[in-house]
Amino acid sequence: MTGTSERDGLAGVLREWRGRRGVSQLDLALRAGTTQRHVSFIERGRSIPGRAMVVRLAESLEIPLRERNALLLAAGYAPAYPETRLDDPGLRPVRAALEDVLRGHQPYPAVIVDRHSDLVSANDAFWALTEGVASPLLAPPLNVPRLFLDPRGMAPRIVNLDVWAWHVIDHLRLEAARNPRDRLGELLTELTALVPELTALVPERPRNPGPDHLGFAVPLRLRLGDGELRLLTTLTHFGTAVDVTVAELRMEAFLPADAETASALAALAPPGRPAPAAPAEPPGGVAGTRRGAGASGGESRPEVLPADVRTGAPGGESPTEVLPTDVKTGTPAPTIR
Repeated sequence: MTGTSERDGLAGVLREWRGRRGVSQLDLALRAGTTQRHVSFIERGRSIPGRAMVVRLAESLEIPLRERNALLLAAGYAPAYPETRLDDPGLRPVRAALEDVLRGHQPYPAVIVDRHSDLVSANDAFWALTEGVASPLLAPPLNVPRLFLDPRGMAPRIVNLDVWAWHVIDHLRLEAARNPRDRLGELLTELTALVPELTALVPERPRNPGPDHLGFAVPLRLRLGDGELRLLTTLTHFGTAVDVTVAELRMEAFLPADAETASALAALAPPGRPAPAAPAEPPGGVAGTRRGAGASGGESRPEVLPADVRTGAPGGESPTEVLPTDVKTGTPAPTIR
């Protein structure tokens, strides 16, 4: 029988998530198909919801799968969502789909990251951008935001670092507020502390985006050799994942913001790779968000599988199968990273 500690734990966790999402008890009740009175009783520890109701409440609050399992445990139920090692044979279709997407995005850079923004895999175009980065920053677990903002990383080559640094930090701050995680909070503190070290490059937080702001996204302006790349970022994730590991994976793809950048990236492509035509320059100077041509087979690519991603349920537990068709392989509208 569920004890007082379980009731109190569920009540506090549910109140915390509802407050974090800014949802009233009535709104939550309507979303979950119950009554405000029932939600109120749960949050005061006077009612113990069934397992299905806990899942519905978690879905209604858009709680991540890992935290949904914690909510179920707080209610006295077993976790509902498996957490499988990424190298488990059961996730072979997922890994294959992700690698296909990375190859298909060539000659434009793309990475797969986990919930901590640690690198899982990357295509050749991304590695080409890391030239000159200190080797300790490239050792697993390679953290992508740290790679961009660390003075030993790509920060000295980012032309608009005064905007991009705060863009990255603000994104992490919003993510930490929406889905609190210890490592994410630590990373946010670390990167915010890095800004004073870059005082010459980031003198103060800009109040206005600047004349080069494209209106709908913050471009990354990166020096490469004697030229400059202007890149937009898109985010892609599994929309119907029921495995914790898969749900926490995210692809960050960089797209050229002008024809010159597209041409420069195509020139970096390995010999023999068919490069896509440079995108036409639409009014306003923003290139279309088109995907690069597919890659030829047999290509050798660096691969990083940090230990954080590999921490899954022990044993050979078979997860609910997630087919590659669940992957949103279309390129979404560019969004702030």
